[in-house]
Amino acid sequence: MSEASTGTGTGIGIGVGIVGLGGMGQLHASNMRQEGADIVAGVDLVKEQRERFGTEFGAETYDSHEAMLDDESVDVDVVVVTTPNKFHEPIAVAALEAGRHVLVEKPLGHTLESAERIAAAAERAEGICMVGFHNRHAASAAMFDAYKSQGRFGRLTHVEANYVRRRGVPGPGSWFTNPDLAGGGALLDIGVHAIDLALYMLDFPDVIEVSGTARTTFGTQKEYADPDGFGNNWNATVETYEVDDSVSAFIRCADGRTITLEAGWATNRDPSQEFHVRGSNAGAQFEIGDSNLELLEAGTAGCDHYADTQLTGDTSVTGHYEQDRVFLETVVAGDEPTTNTVDEALTVQQVIDAIYRSSETGRAVRLEDTHKATRTLD
Repeated sequence: MSEASTGTGTGIGIGVGIVGLGGMGQLHASNMRQEGADIVAGVDLVKEQRERFGTEFGAETYDSHEAMLDDESVDVDVVVVTTPNKFHEPIAVAALEAGRHVLVEKPLGHTLESAERIAAAAERAEGICMVGFHNRHAASAAMFDAYKSQGRFGRLTHVEANYVRRRGVPGPGSWFTNPDLAGGGALLDIGVHAIDLALYMLDFPDVIEVSGTARTTFGTQKEYADPDGFGNNWNATVETYEVDDSVSAFIRCADGRTITLEAGWATNRDPSQEFHVRGSNAGAQFEIGDSNLELLEAGTAGCDHYADTQLTGDTSVTGHYEQDRVFLETVVAGDEPTTNTVDEALTVQQVIDAIYRSSETGRAVRLEDTHKATRTLD
């Protein structure tokens, strides 16, 4: 491993290389430097991005991940992948085969087959691989986990998962709206977070069957109102896309547990990131990634009554930072990951694939059929 960092952290002797130096790459680099890692390398096709990153972090920069991995003068122990979805596979597989540890942003791949190849490479690799589902690490989720471990909720039965924007289609001509680069639209961009968090709260039960509808509504309209300028005042008469902008789905899991999903970049409804978790003894509600949690209970003491408890979490506990801290902690300890695992990410990808297949066929899709439909790996 590389020498200890001289930054704001304590110095943990890990050299980090970031592939994809946009906002997410910058965030990971800042988090990991604060935790004591040494940001030694950055990769991006855009020269200005490389120059800015190199100046801020004192890192060597490259225009390809191959050049970074081949440079023996720079000690890269960890590779963080924050590129468009299509490039997750070649970068993650190359890094794993080169003996590096990998943190790859969600989704695992742009297609199920690509995700499976990453999973196969991770299985063979000496290094660990984790996937960037940061909302599990937010304060709301941490408090939920603690009360769940105490048995407060009883048996969890259902999760209502929402990640819906009123107007929030990514920018014109961006890779987010390019099906070749992204693999999908709102479902792969933000719906993936909601699916992962819902399954995580149910302890990743076996998924039996999925039914869903993916819609492309707003990208084909001649006029698209964008009052907040989310997509840089995107004009649909100039820029169109062939990806979904909203999705509704029902996910049936083992032992009668279920998930309903609403995800959308653009919808004619109030935006919502609300999660509602139902259990036999109590329920919970919160906003995805938030610091607060509300417990919903009822009792008979004195008289029949509702008992709602507002929990105010530590706002300094952010999902992105805690995720990066846990990843580095796992690397330092040399342990197998216990959260954000590739197997969990692969399950999420299978659900996404099943939603798209259900939408195409107009029928429910059983997960065992999805497994059979995927290509055989080499």
